[in-house]
Amino acid sequence: MSTTGKVTIDDINAGFGDLHKPYNKSQALLEASRCTYCFDAPCIKACPTGIDIPTFIHQIRTQNVKGAAKTILSENIMGGTCARACPTEVLCERACVRHHDQGKPVEIGLLQRYAVDHLLDSSEEHPFVRATETGKNIAVVGAGPAGLSCAHRAALLGHKVTVFEAKPKPGGLNEYGLAAYKMVDDFAQKEVDFLLGIGGIEIIYEQYLGQNLSLDTLRSKYDAVFLGIGLGLCNQLGLESENLSGVYDAIDFIEQLRQTNDKSTLSVGQNVVVIGGGNTAIDAAIQAKRLGAKNVTLAYRRGEENMTATDWEIDLARKNGVDVRLWLSPIELSGDAHVSTITFEQTTIEAGRLKGTGEHEKIETDMVLKAVGQKLNASVLSDIVIERGKIKINDKYQTSIPSVYAGGDCIDTGEDLTVQSVEDGKRAAHAMGHTLFGIDFKEV
Repeated sequence: MSTTGKVTIDDINAGFGDLHKPYNKSQALLEASRCTYCFDAPCIKACPTGIDIPTFIHQIRTQNVKGAAKTILSENIMGGTCARACPTEVLCERACVRHHDQGKPVEIGLLQRYAVDHLLDSSEEHPFVRATETGKNIAVVGAGPAGLSCAHRAALLGHKVTVFEAKPKPGGLNEYGLAAYKMVDDFAQKEVDFLLGIGGIEIIYEQYLGQNLSLDTLRSKYDAVFLGIGLGLCNQLGLESENLSGVYDAIDFIEQLRQTNDKSTLSVGQNVVVIGGGNTAIDAAIQAKRLGAKNVTLAYRRGEENMTATDWEIDLARKNGVDVRLWLSPIELSGDAHVSTITFEQTTIEAGRLKGTGEHEKIETDMVLKAVGQKLNASVLSDIVIERGKIKINDKYQTSIPSVYAGGDCIDTGEDLTVQSVEDGKRAAHAMGHTLFGIDFKEV
């Protein structure tokens, strides 16, 4: 990596400040007044965790802000992160009736953040109280959104929970994988601290499934196991010279950014190329630009309509000076010890299939960030059945081993979102309580 020297410390600090300015009281009350509290509200159906959105907005409007927060957190214990990073523009806000009759939806995400932040900043007792101890012990593998959500709900139901986490800090992608400007002021850890305030949860760190942690041992020691292990392996381009200096996985680049307090100490290439079409690619490209990269090109092999990043995120990238290039597939990385050029082949669709046109284009680069997806490390899962590259579960989140449950990105729910992972963990905790222990639960 080579520093550019083109931006100041003040520029970098501003670039990694809060992406969305939070509401003050007056702004929150004004925006809450726009909600019609409609019957059979479509915004609730659009939320994977089923938050009663009209009710919490009404509670804000009547200045019962802590009540609003509890309404949110009862369904989504990570409502603070989801308010910051969830693509509300394609979920609850797109479904909002105001989006259709006024052309502008109620700003549900900002209102949710206002309520949750108000509660987390208060010094009052924890809003949730554990049920009577059941005597059951649950093991959770992975302290990401799915695992922590499962742990919280299982503890709330009265179980004792031990979470086994590979990283030195909890939070999963909330801590390591989201853009720094979405999660300022160490919010991921603040949220985890609040979540653990329910009691009954212990986290043990640097525990690696398949190394110093065995699924068979967990099954023998605990009444049930929940796997929230995410997708631990990065897909590769499959090109020669992919091990050249200057070629990195985008998720590692983002993790380094998130774990560095003083961003001005980081270095970045002058001509950065990001490969991929998802939100990780967008996050990496924007952050490279905000660190001071002179040119940032995001290359995707298909058309914009095929990108998994939202339209809002793609537009944000362009506003930050990222050159979004479409219909380009990487075919060669060149350089002596350090990458210097990347060659693309132009692509097209023929008979419904992606094909190269034979036309090539070279881009000079001193830093390549690969964001072409992640995959499950199935080798650590012993007898667990894998289907289409994900852990196979039934409608109660059970794997092929009845006492082992799973949720989050490691299962195929169709949604690669923090909010969906939180819902998976919550539902799995209820399902295991009912199926294994006979505890009544609300319908999942």
